[in-house]
Amino acid sequence: MSSDVSSADPHVSSAETTLRRSLKRFDITAMAIAAVISFDTVGQIATGGGEAATWTAVIAVFFLIPYALLFAETGAAFPQEGGPYVWVKLAFGRPVAALTTLFYWVTNPIWLGGSLVFLAAETWDGFVFHLGSGTFTDYAFKLLFVWAAILTAVVSLRRGKWITTAGAAVKVLALTLFTLTAVLYGVEHGFQGLTDARFTPTTGGFLALVPILLFAYVGFEAPNAAGEEMHDPQRDVPAALGRSATVAACCYLLPVLALLAVVPAGKVTGIGGFMEGARLVFGVYGGAAGPLLTLTAVLFVFALLTQGSAWMIVSDRMQAMAAADGGFFSRRLGAFHPRLSTPVRTNLLSGVVATVFMLVAMQLANGDAAAVFTVVLTVAVTTLLLSYLVVVPALVVLRLRRPEVPRPYRVPFGNRGFMVCAALVYTWILIGSWAALFPGVLEHLFGIDYDFQDAWGVSRNAFEAFTLGTVAVLSAIGALGVITARRTASVPAAGTGKPHP
Repeated sequence: MSSDVSSADPHVSSAETTLRRSLKRFDITAMAIAAVISFDTVGQIATGGGEAATWTAVIAVFFLIPYALLFAETGAAFPQEGGPYVWVKLAFGRPVAALTTLFYWVTNPIWLGGSLVFLAAETWDGFVFHLGSGTFTDYAFKLLFVWAAILTAVVSLRRGKWITTAGAAVKVLALTLFTLTAVLYGVEHGFQGLTDARFTPTTGGFLALVPILLFAYVGFEAPNAAGEEMHDPQRDVPAALGRSATVAACCYLLPVLALLAVVPAGKVTGIGGFMEGARLVFGVYGGAAGPLLTLTAVLFVFALLTQGSAWMIVSDRMQAMAAADGGFFSRRLGAFHPRLSTPVRTNLLSGVVATVFMLVAMQLANGDAAAVFTVVLTVAVTTLLLSYLVVVPALVVLRLRRPEVPRPYRVPFGNRGFMVCAALVYTWILIGSWAALFPGVLEHLFGIDYDFQDAWGVSRNAFEAFTLGTVAVLSAIGALGVITARRTASVPAAGTGKPHP
């Protein structure tokens, strides 16, 4: 790699010779916004009622800000291609980095093939064109959605970045339009949702909301996976991260407040919350409401598509660098296309994983898209949050063990400030991971009634088989990948009698 702090071998460097510097500060900001602002979580957050807005604001202050500070410093100091993979490798070694990257990466094809594609299909079916459930058109739409997202990640970054930039613009525009329209609707018809909304935070509400809120707020470090494709990461990463985090906080809090204000309590649904709210408030536009709602639905689906592609662009690069570095199965998996400068093989692997997960989820749905949506989203939350249980300590290790590395941006108050931010972030991630893997356990500990079947629409055994089974399978695949990579590296190269470097 290009930096002297890298411990990667020459194979990684040769893989990167095709990389081109395509990302400027605006591009990095747009990519972070496209990846982090999640339409699928706006409705899910709002199901928590009035206190959802309270916890959204609280976690923005006590999690998002310290999280942004940590990754702004580390991302500017260690701008190598692969981002978090490189950071964990430098701190804990290649095997730990490879396994952590697997959990970080696999979140995204699971999410694409589960939550995003289901929400897109529900939206298209309800507002644009009838698809049905389990029909040929339903399957065709979902397959097209998945592979369109993958193909936008395959194209060269200097072209693909404009797709994610368009998605970021559409998200901000749609959420702004919805929020302003909700205010107009409330002025005309009254803010009925606020009548029964309870903004006082509760322990039960906190435990229910913390995993999804953390999932909504994490990911601003994702563009660092393309660190060596940035023009000036040392200067641009901190600025872009600060801007995108501010935009994201507003784009979650304000639409959630607007949705709660106009939709009666108990009527908000996770899978259709945003669009159902739009259907209600767009009534203020009279005869134009129908066409405007259809257009909003199309833009909504496009935003979901670009959100998936943005994550594929960055997470596939992380996974590819792990493979190219000899940490996961074969170095060939990490090859970058010489003309496109994208990890095409890893992109295609993501498409296969997303497709398989989508097909399995549809079989498990039995016509109940909402229950599968919630469980699938929880699987994605779990795998991503678990990866941060390793990534955050890696940031601390790099801060303490590599003080000689230039840090263009530093967390205020030196090591003490860095450690306080890391402790806050890690505590939130730990709570969120536990609540996502074992919902109801902490509620029982605090004496809070918790009906599992009512909350999730599936039994506890089915839920934990899906989530814990996914974690167990991923761990086994990661271990196999590391072992296979080691054995491949130890096999003598043909005609030399020496192992591969």
